[in-house]
Amino acid sequence: MKRILIIFLSCMLLVPSFGSFFVYTSFKLNQEEISKTICVQRKMVFNSCNGRCELQKSLKKYSDNEKRMQNNLKEKAEVVYIQSSSTNNFKLIAPIESQAKLFASFDTKPISVSNATFHPPSYFI
Repeated sequence: MKRILIIFLSCMLLVPSFGSFFVYTSFKLNQEEISKTICVQRKMVFNSCNGRCELQKSLKKYSDNEKRMQNNLKEKAEVVYIQSSSTNNFKLIAPIESQAKLFASFDTKPISVSNATFHPPSYFI
């Protein structure tokens, strides 16, 4: 069930991007009928248009509608952005001062060197 829902929602997201493709395919499926009934040059003897004028009108109408929808979405996004603005109240907190703790005194010279703390890595010969 989840896969079907995912496929359906994915298709719904992709449909607007293939809008001009759908306009073109519907034109090609109905091209003969369009050239005989709707075309401006249908009464001419040597008609070279074959309904392409109607295709251009349909594509232009689709692109204008798509631009209008994008402008509406931009306006709605700006309204949402403006409405979601909020103010934050910050308070200043005094920093905590820490005192340095010395674990070793450097007043005297070292007595010996400890080999347990540092030694170079040994390589196998």
